[in-house]
Amino acid sequence: MTTHRPRIVNLGETQPNRRRGGDLRAMLTPSAVGATSGFMGMALVQPGERIGEHYHPYSEEFVYVVQGALEVDLDGEPYPLRPDQGLLIPPYMRHRFRNVGDEEARMVFHLGPLAPRPELGHVDTEGAEEGAAAAPPERTEPVS
Repeated sequence: MTTHRPRIVNLGETQPNRRRGGDLRAMLTPSAVGATSGFMGMALVQPGERIGEHYHPYSEEFVYVVQGALEVDLDGEPYPLRPDQGLLIPPYMRHRFRNVGDEEARMVFHLGPLAPRPELGHVDTEGAEEGAAAAPPERTEPVS
């Protein structure tokens, strides 16, 4: 049996990832803490910023809004997300987030299970700066 020593990770220890827009901080990851079932982080999204549309072929994504006013597009349909609200995004569902408020939005995210390799975990359907999405993925079940 493999055991991992508990480790507290401070948000300030993590590197910003701005590739999809916003400031995504992967905190509790396989490389940082030895996670084996998924990973958790925080998204910091400034007023007017967005996280570009993408989907996860292997993982469910759980999100919880801590602060701010977000709007999430799920397969092209917009929904408001406010503090103290959570959302489960199933695999293959295209999604993007926009800060529609006047303060920084903070959203905790968790993805699991892990993709077979990190580079397979996200499929971008638009760039962070693009306005139009690429062709949507086919909604099929992953092959085991």
